[in-house]
Amino acid sequence: MFRPLLRATALVSALALVPIATSGLAAVENDTYKELDEFMNVFERVRAEYVDRVDDKTLIKGAINGMLSSLDPHSSFLDATDFQSMKAQTDGNYGGLGLTVSMEDGAVKVITASEDTPAYRAGVKPGDYITHLNGQLLFGGTLDEAVEQMRGKPGTPVKVTIVRPGREKPFDVTLTREVIELKPVKWEVKGDVGIININSFSKNTGAGVRAAIVGIQKQLGRRPAGYVLDLRSNPGGLLDQAIEVSDVFLEQGEIVSQRGREKNDIERYYAKPGDDTGGAPVVVLVDAGSASAAEIVAAALQDHHRGIVMGERSFGKGSVQTLLPLSTATALRLTTARYYTPSGRSVQEGGIEPDLTVPQLSDPDYKTRPRFREADLRRHLVNQAKVDNAVLEEDLKDDPRFKLTSEQLEKQGVKDFQLDYAVKTIARLGKLPPVQTAARGK
Repeated sequence: MFRPLLRATALVSALALVPIATSGLAAVENDTYKELDEFMNVFERVRAEYVDRVDDKTLIKGAINGMLSSLDPHSSFLDATDFQSMKAQTDGNYGGLGLTVSMEDGAVKVITASEDTPAYRAGVKPGDYITHLNGQLLFGGTLDEAVEQMRGKPGTPVKVTIVRPGREKPFDVTLTREVIELKPVKWEVKGDVGIININSFSKNTGAGVRAAIVGIQKQLGRRPAGYVLDLRSNPGGLLDQAIEVSDVFLEQGEIVSQRGREKNDIERYYAKPGDDTGGAPVVVLVDAGSASAAEIVAAALQDHHRGIVMGERSFGKGSVQTLLPLSTATALRLTTARYYTPSGRSVQEGGIEPDLTVPQLSDPDYKTRPRFREADLRRHLVNQAKVDNAVLEEDLKDDPRFKLTSEQLEKQGVKDFQLDYAVKTIARLGKLPPVQTAARGK
């Protein structure tokens, strides 16, 4: 006899909640409309009273950029110029100096210099600050303005003034602009070890890695003792190419998962059967410039115990950006998910800790030059996995293997200590003596 009464009571309670919920939604909408009204008031005041006339397009673009910059460092609005530039970079062909830069407190900071570009050949390093171009101060402008000034007609020179932490005085470097045609994958053979260098994850990277493996085996006439996969100073790129490259070395298992705002918004990507290397030993080289797609590959091989990750802690960009076209010429690059490694780790903020930390001793500035990573960026996404890196013990004892100076290494003919150490590690794993001769592929 109590059930009808309970049902009636529940129904009345539910109906009573309807106007409350509706009024709550209305209040939220009213607050939003008030904020939009305030924005329009500011917009009209600026149009009418600012000291100089400013066209509406400039004001609206500034408002959009301000909204997106309040989210995270990687969400942005792409106008026609930015959209074309981004497409060119993912296609692996663009004009400029070969620099990936960011803006920090009004100053232009180098994230990485792409290999075989004017900036790379001139020795521009991650963490450098670019203060002047042709003697003109860059400080206080926008990142787009700085990038636009660095670009120009191929063959024209530009004098770049650099402030490098650890050095007392700024110094100038004159670079010659050129068409940057990034080869996403290069390979070479040292002794019986194949070296695959991935500079970026553009649309042909996966195919380039497979072609490199074929070229290395053809050069040797047999399978090599192992491979060094060099992902240093690789700023990342396309997710599907990171998955394809990981799949080259993995027989099975999850490569990466990406998780959006909702709990059930999870996408997982798996390796297909078949390891192109036949299970050969792999050393993966990373440093503070290894980001995003490069970290996906390194983490996948590390979690599956498929390779030894060597070098320095990586950049720590564990977020996914989706390109949302707004028109035929503009788009929105929006952070829509975080990615996680096969073991469930998020590399956001913390990056990937190498299995074996190997300093770049051949760089004379390696001790004084600060490392620039995701955690240094303002408004970076928080690592939701809540990993406590403090539990990792730091060995403060000097490693006798890493005491040589850059001058001593140069006398020994070692120009890249990390790569040299990786090659010798593969040689030891393959029980083969290290060989110094080299044959290079195109």
